Amino acid sequence: MLFKEITSVVDHTLLRVDSTWDQIKETCDEAIEYQAASVCIPPAYAAEAVKYVEGKIPVCVVVGFPNGYSTTAAKVAETREAIANGVSEVDMVINIGFLKSGRYDAVADEIKAIKEACGNKILKVIVEACLLTEEEKIRMCQIITEAGADYIKTSTGFSTGNATTEDVALFAKHIGPDVKIKAAGGIRSLEDARKLMDSGASRLGSSSIIGLLKNNEATGY
Repeated sequence: MLFKEITSVVDHTLLRVDSTWDQIKETCDEAIEYQAASVCIPPAYAAEAVKYVEGKIPVCVVVGFPNGYSTTAAKVAETREAIANGVSEVDMVINIGFLKSGRYDAVADEIKAIKEACGNKILKVIVEACLLTEEEKIRMCQIITEAGADYIKTSTGFSTGNATTEDVALFAKHIGPDVKIKAAGGIRSLEDARKLMDSGASRLGSSSIIGLLKNNEATGY
């Protein structure tokens, strides 16, 4: 698999709490240069980033990130502001406590509300798979499918575990035909990326893949 095949599905990501505007601009420049799927950044920089990239790359922001336990109203407000600022994609974190409490309708209603706020823009739903049982992962596949979101996403990269091929394969078995899979968290090698894509991921969230490409360009790989 060539680098371009991988970078074309990467959301080139910078979500560190200490991210500066200069670093955000550099991340945008890299995403554009290497034709990434999008640049994924904190919502505080959304308006500036959309203006900066001038339509050359989709801008993605996170909502309810990384813990997911803000109120639905707060997440919807975040989403509406992000869409008003011109972003093309939103990655939201579910309320994991609600899921584990069996409040499935509340989880579903929140996803539906955020999808409505997104309109025709892409919504990816982060389930933080490392914190879930297999039963809960399968339930989230069903909920996300029924709620009309576009992607199920494995991880924030800020919890106790990252994307695994096992989780991606499990999601692939249980999501509906209109739902895709984004693997994110801990993707630090081309081999990681290949394995996750082979398991069923059609989008990758990574802050490392494009850096690997930059470091290996001279080899002609």
